[in-house]
Amino acid sequence: MSIDIFTIFELLGGIALFLYGMKVMGSGLERVSGSKLEGILERLSDKIFKGVLLGAVVTAIIQSSAATTVMVVGFVNSGIMKLAQAIGIIMGANIGTTATAWILSLTGIQGDSFFVQLLKPSNFAPLFAFVGIAMIMLSKKSKKRDIGSILVGFGVLMVGMNTMIDAMEPITSLQGFEDFLLMFTNPILGMFAGFALTTLLQSSSASVGIMQAMAVAGNVTYGFAIPMILGQNIGSCTTTLISCIGAKKNARRAALVHLYFNIIGVIIVFVLFYGLDLFFDFSFKTMSMSAVDIAVVHSMFNVFSTFLLLPFSKQLGHLATISVPDSAPEDATNFLDERLLNTPSFAIERCKGIAGEMAVLAKATFHDAAELMWDFSEKRAQEIEDAEARIDTYEDKLGTYLVKLSGLGVSEDESREISRLLYTIGDFERIGDHAVNLLKTAREMDEKGISFSDEAKADLHILVAAVEEILDIAIRSFGQDDAQLAAHVEPLEQVIDGLGSDIKARHIKRLKEGNCTIELGFILSDVLTNCERVSDHCSNIAVCIIQIRKEELNTHGYLNQVKHSITGEFVDDFNKYAEKYVLSKV
Repeated sequence: MSIDIFTIFELLGGIALFLYGMKVMGSGLERVSGSKLEGILERLSDKIFKGVLLGAVVTAIIQSSAATTVMVVGFVNSGIMKLAQAIGIIMGANIGTTATAWILSLTGIQGDSFFVQLLKPSNFAPLFAFVGIAMIMLSKKSKKRDIGSILVGFGVLMVGMNTMIDAMEPITSLQGFEDFLLMFTNPILGMFAGFALTTLLQSSSASVGIMQAMAVAGNVTYGFAIPMILGQNIGSCTTTLISCIGAKKNARRAALVHLYFNIIGVIIVFVLFYGLDLFFDFSFKTMSMSAVDIAVVHSMFNVFSTFLLLPFSKQLGHLATISVPDSAPEDATNFLDERLLNTPSFAIERCKGIAGEMAVLAKATFHDAAELMWDFSEKRAQEIEDAEARIDTYEDKLGTYLVKLSGLGVSEDESREISRLLYTIGDFERIGDHAVNLLKTAREMDEKGISFSDEAKADLHILVAAVEEILDIAIRSFGQDDAQLAAHVEPLEQVIDGLGSDIKARHIKRLKEGNCTIELGFILSDVLTNCERVSDHCSNIAVCIIQIRKEELNTHGYLNQVKHSITGEFVDDFNKYAEKYVLSKV
């Protein structure tokens, strides 16, 4: 039987649909589950067995061991995961990647009963694709559209699989095709072919899927499949190794753990299988395989190598450490890893964590700077300046990273989260600036040997306490994305404005009575201005949290609306804070 150029076109089209379907499905799964999975990976990967389980589950969900491993390398590079934690997840990813082969093995189901026909992907995949495209076109909620993407991706993947099978049938019946396959029963050639195919496709699941399509269409033997599967496992490391270029040493070590784990596992299985074959001459090597048989062999290898090497996880870590020894100190500001941009949902979660750290640091910096007004210390002043420089770095790197993220075709919910972060990090940075202004004021007073009167100190203690509370509310509402909590900020901001005016008036009274000086008046004015500016930035943060859900952000418009339509809840909050932060009588 002969084939024409259109058969080759059909095969290439099937491979293209298969790979595209896998990408669409994987991206949808990442968006639906990404933020939850990132939190689970960070919190529950402290034990090696937990790590293996998590790596397997996460990979089975997002359908890509390469994505899981690259993501883990990104976590290690960002400092949110230790190398020891990453090893278990990397091992588990090799087990999780076998889930795709089991799904694809459904294409080889034989039988005429309705139940069997219902299980065949060629029968239900088109329905999945139809339902998925309807969800994408008709739903307004991004989560439903993401689920639609999963269904469409699965449908396209299965259509691609069936197209490959159809194109393979005339190819496998060609005279000489079996001789071609027989060439790759040579273990070394077979491993190299598996490695090359996986490296080219950047996916072991895809290369196993192509082999399953060949098995359904033609005569794939154990002698051909086993070395191919061994080579595919080494080829799956290519993506991870590429991703660690330019990374920190621990991230490079994590990538090497993945490589060493797969190479050692392949060597052990290779020696065992072909060593025993020399003595027992395994006759099943010439037997034909089904798609299910390939899934079984793929799973057996990965489960066996994982549990064989699991007790030696520390030694794998030591081997990677020897390969990438400690050298010069690394850049501590590299806390956002470009690799995470491949999975936007995980990247956004990392940005939220960094923004949360930035917010807490800004609050602590203000508190420490305010304390310097009563008890100045040059050492603490330097610590505050260092903290403010770190906040500036956060804003610079986080802003650049978020802009990159916004151009990656994220969902509506993710786009809103990016907007919320971009709007608020500038306010956190400005809070740090105002803290440094307070520090400079405190330093000036220390150098000149002057201090506020007891009455002014008492007033400022009350003002600072109010500002620290508004900071606490704003930062907690930001961390929890809680609009109800954010609504408590504006009443307190109004109270702080009133406190500032009252403190100014009391200073003028003391000035007239000769109990204060013009110089201290200028210093007091600077302190009041910076405290009021901090509360203004807290107001900006709160308005952003409230307004961003409405897909609009008009700070002045919202504040004008609040001031001209005072509600009972606003009045109650205002009165509560006014009673709490009342200046003492003089």
